[in-house]
Amino acid sequence: MRLRHSVAAVCGALTLTAALSTPAHAASGDFTYRFVGLDGSRLTATLHDPESDRCLTLPGVADPHASDPGFAPHNDTDDYAIVFTGPDCTGDSWRLRPHGRPATDLLKLRSVVFVR
Repeated sequence: MRLRHSVAAVCGALTLTAALSTPAHAASGDFTYRFVGLDGSRLTATLHDPESDRCLTLPGVADPHASDPGFAPHNDTDDYAIVFTGPDCTGDSWRLRPHGRPATDLLKLRSVVFVR
């Protein structure tokens, strides 16, 4: 009986250790961009504490056949933001530093990845 409890305790500790050793990382702060809505109005979208090391195709500008790209990104997170002209982190890219100034309307984007 003791062996069974010991094995269960060790398995539980190993599971907890594995979960703690590979934490998910999120960039702290906000990433904003502008885009033109379907009705022609200029809108602003914000990603709050976005996930890092994962490509994020941006809402409102994801489909090149149905929408114009986003523009004027502002990276106010603690990670670098690499913005891409295409969805799924494809196309031309531009690196925005952490807590940088807003980019101009000329910088177009459809996806982003945050990296340390």
